[in-house]
Amino acid sequence: MRNLNVNSIKKGINFLISTVLIILILLIVFFIVSSKLSGGGPKVFGKELLTVLSGSMEPDIKTGSIIAITPAENPDSYKVGDVITFRSNDNPNILITHRIMDVQTIDSNIHYVTKGDNNDANDITPVPSMNVVGKYADFTIPFLGYILDFVKSKIGTVLMVIVPGVLFIVYAVVSVWKAIANMEDPKTETSDNPKV
Repeated sequence: MRNLNVNSIKKGINFLISTVLIILILLIVFFIVSSKLSGGGPKVFGKELLTVLSGSMEPDIKTGSIIAITPAENPDSYKVGDVITFRSNDNPNILITHRIMDVQTIDSNIHYVTKGDNNDANDITPVPSMNVVGKYADFTIPFLGYILDFVKSKIGTVLMVIVPGVLFIVYAVVSVWKAIANMEDPKTETSDNPKV
């Protein structure tokens, strides 16, 4: 009876470990593939996840946080008070998340005057609406951005995908080897039970 309970517990633990490893590997692969394909952050339920690398929006959005943004469908539609993510005028590869302080029309185009909540002054150059990537969706996870940034790097990809994959394979091989070792030999079983 005890052996049955111990074996059931071992099987349950093995199943749980296998399931967690598989889910972990699939999630990491999803985030890496999603970020590589989109060129931005991974997308979940229509929201794009981005990492905040500065403290300009603290205390609400901390450095190293992950934020969710709703991708811009109509970049001319934002208003004062909205927190938007936009491409820097100087370098389109840099994304900035700041609050809209004023909406202006310059040369018949909408521009946003922005400011980080933690900054003393407005940003120097108004942001053309075509530079807006999306609007902050009021969702943030502090410090998780550091991990996401690491996972997106080459070393992070190796450590977060290949290492868990190898661990899962090693675990599977050890489990199979133990199962084979624990199988009872039919010859031994018949010789232990004398015929009547």
